[in-house]
Amino acid sequence: MKVVIADISHIKYAEIICETIAESATVRGTGIARRTPEYIATKMENGNAVIALDGDKFAGFCYIEKWGHGKFVANSGLIVHPDYRGVGLAKKIKHKIFEHSRTKFPDAKVFSITTGLAVMKMNSDLGYKPVPFSELTDDQTFWDGCQTCKNYDVLTRTNRKLCLCTGMLYDPDKQGKKEIKKVKEKVFNRLKHIKETMFLKKDKK
Repeated sequence: MKVVIADISHIKYAEIICETIAESATVRGTGIARRTPEYIATKMENGNAVIALDGDKFAGFCYIEKWGHGKFVANSGLIVHPDYRGVGLAKKIKHKIFEHSRTKFPDAKVFSITTGLAVMKMNSDLGYKPVPFSELTDDQTFWDGCQTCKNYDVLTRTNRKLCLCTGMLYDPDKQGKKEIKKVKEKVFNRLKHIKETMFLKKDKK
């Protein structure tokens, strides 16, 4: 099993990817924005997708979408073929596409809207936080993509404030501040330990 960044050599899998996404939406009874094989192929051509393969057999997929002139990116269309579910593959794909997003668009906020508890858990592990939709992209094209979702009427009735999906956001600026805080705490604790050690030595004398 390998999880790699997709390219033009993987376009032959675009049809089965779309079919798998559509079938999953039907089985779960949840809304997933429909995508065409041509759309998926474009993502592969641009290097904005990750695919999982078991030899030559399709196993899973996820792609990156840019919104708000690159201020936001979303990892969308996460899907695992039924033959490979329950073995942790979704998590591997999610981590791979997230790392690729952070490398390719380091300054962008990464967001997700999902009804899946498993996806929420994976997002949380990566540093996403639940947020109201108002903190996500205001790019109308993104929200227009929700029109193919069976729950779109909920979104429109609430003036795009609520839906069955949960909004989650990874903000690189806030994550950076957290890392700085952690470093400061480590330095402080080390200095504190050194001082305490020196004091104990003096006290023994």
